[in-house]
Amino acid sequence: MNTASTSGGTLEPVILDAMELTSDPDLRARFAASAHRILADLVREGAALGWTGPPSFDEVSELLDHVFAAVHAADAALRAAYLDGRLVGLGYWLRHTRPTHRPHADLEKIAVAASAHGRGIGRALTAELIADAGRAGIEVLTLDARGDNSGALRLYRSLGFTEYGRLPDFVAVGERRYDKVFCMLDFRQER
Repeated sequence: MNTASTSGGTLEPVILDAMELTSDPDLRARFAASAHRILADLVREGAALGWTGPPSFDEVSELLDHVFAAVHAADAALRAAYLDGRLVGLGYWLRHTRPTHRPHADLEKIAVAASAHGRGIGRALTAELIADAGRAGIEVLTLDARGDNSGALRLYRSLGFTEYGRLPDFVAVGERRYDKVFCMLDFRQER
């Protein structure tokens, strides 16, 4: 896998799409294990990724199989970020399955390893996924985030997402309650 470096010697992330990941069976197998480590570590540290406890390898593998199948059916996009040959982030969107909602998709997950935070990887992954959605003819890309995830919400706003709703105290993590914030990026305004 190639890595690009800047003149200062800092490595730039290499962003691969799902087709690039699946073209090499060894890379695909390592991807599942690495993605599991990232997701489990982030959830263990309290990240808002949809699990209340670290997901098992089987849960992550099943999720990735579902996403890869959707990508091959042109109903999803998946991106993975590598630094120096090591997976440091991933994200994906899935097209809505209901016939009346097919032109729309949900940005489901953006996850960046804690060791790579602050390097622009979340922004790069999200920007690539937004571009993928535009190329796929998605009209509206939606997402939801936990209300206390101010960094992610700031990132999404900076990339053109707008908040369209909020459910107060909707997310329950133990005794804690958090707002669920709904955001959208409307491609129809650009067409």
